[in-house]
Amino acid sequence: MTEIDPIRPVGPLPLSPQRIQWLHPGDVALAERGERLDTLLGSCVAVLLSDPQRTVGVMCHIVHAVNRRGAHPGDTRYGPAALERMLELMVAKGYAFSKCHAWLCGGGNMFPQQAIDKPIGEANVQWAREQLHSLGLKIVGESVGGPHYRKVIWTVGNPAPDIDVMPVQVIE
Repeated sequence: MTEIDPIRPVGPLPLSPQRIQWLHPGDVALAERGERLDTLLGSCVAVLLSDPQRTVGVMCHIVHAVNRRGAHPGDTRYGPAALERMLELMVAKGYAFSKCHAWLCGGGNMFPQQAIDKPIGEANVQWAREQLHSLGLKIVGESVGGPHYRKVIWTVGNPAPDIDVMPVQVIE
C-alpha cells in the first residue's frame, strides 16, 4: 500500500473549477475536490480547513473574533459560531476535524494611519490562531496582517489557496 503525500492532491484536478462559491462576511461554505471558494478580506479573517488529502474543505469569513452584545449565538459573522459551523460540516462529511489542516488569511490593518492599540484585524488573527491551536489543528499556511487587502481563491484539492495581497491606499 502506498502512502499519500498529505501536501499533494490525489489524482488530477480539473482545469477549471466545477463550481465557484463567493463567500461574503459571515458565510461558511463546504466544497469538494475541484470546487472553488473565493473571498475578499480586509480586517476580516478567513479560516480554511481541509482533510490532509484535500478531498473536501470548508472556509469561513469571520468579521469579528468575539460576539458583540446582542448578537445571536449562531451568527457566523463572529468567530465562535463560524468555527463551530465549519467543524460541524467536516464531521457531517465523515472527517475528523482534529486531523484537518488549516490556513489563516486576512486580518489586515485597514487604517494604518490611525494609531490604535490593537487593530481589529490583529485581534481577529490572534483569536483564530489561539482557537485553532486549542483544537489541535495544524496551521500549514497563513497570509495575515499588514496594511493589506487579500483576495483568497481556493480550489479544493490544490496544496494551498492562491492569495493575492493588495496594499491599502492611504488617503491623506
